[in-house]
Amino acid sequence: MCALLACVDGVVGDPAQAHIPVTDEGLLRGDGVFEVVRVYGGRPFAMDEHVRRMAGSAANLRLEIDLGALQADVDAVLSQAGPVDAVVRMLFTRGGHRVVLLEALKELPDTVALGLITYAPTRLMDGTKSLSYGANMLATRLAKERGCDEALLVTPHGRVLEAPTCSFFYALGDDRLHTPPLDDHILDSITRRHVIAVTGAHERVTTQDDLASVSEAFLASTVREVHPVHRIEERELAAAPGPLTSSAAAAVSERIRTILAG
Repeated sequence: MCALLACVDGVVGDPAQAHIPVTDEGLLRGDGVFEVVRVYGGRPFAMDEHVRRMAGSAANLRLEIDLGALQADVDAVLSQAGPVDAVVRMLFTRGGHRVVLLEALKELPDTVALGLITYAPTRLMDGTKSLSYGANMLATRLAKERGCDEALLVTPHGRVLEAPTCSFFYALGDDRLHTPPLDDHILDSITRRHVIAVTGAHERVTTQDDLASVSEAFLASTVREVHPVHRIEERELAAAPGPLTSSAAAAVSERIRTILAG
């Protein structure tokens, strides 16, 4: 994504001029934590939830962070940016640096095709949104090499998990939405929580064999909100978006508007 503004340790400026030391282990080892927050008309959505999750991630990594200073950095960036629609990326590094980037929204296709990529979650990192996203990014690249838009991560034993930066929701021909359970070591996505809250989707252990019966599906994330899926591997879905997907998209959008207006 293109960065519009940057703030490093409280100093707001041109992203091209922002820097951290090359000795920072956030860079050298991916040792740090991050969150990405959607901004609507200059107002961040679910900031408190993102900050709480960042605090939990930092505790898991035994990383000391200053959440008050982070919030001040975000406020400074948004104050300078004005009423933009964008995303804010917040990082804390092992070297003790705070980084806030205001980024332009990524252009996305109307619907996406998913390619299955084998992936084994690291149990030690459960519940931690760390800077170590190399495997996730590679999964997306591998899926794109095969003509898909995004990866759908599947364990070596055939459990369906999530996309590299998104939650996965689906239906099996009835009027109910399903999503893989957190117990399968997927990220406790904030957008996933909101989708479940407004749709009643329930957790279901999901296998690769189940994908043959999926009638509609979508990805959910801070950046995408609800993003319909039109193909999984070579199988085209009958509807993209399907009725449950359309309903979920409308409900999530309304929930966001209501919360921001409150």
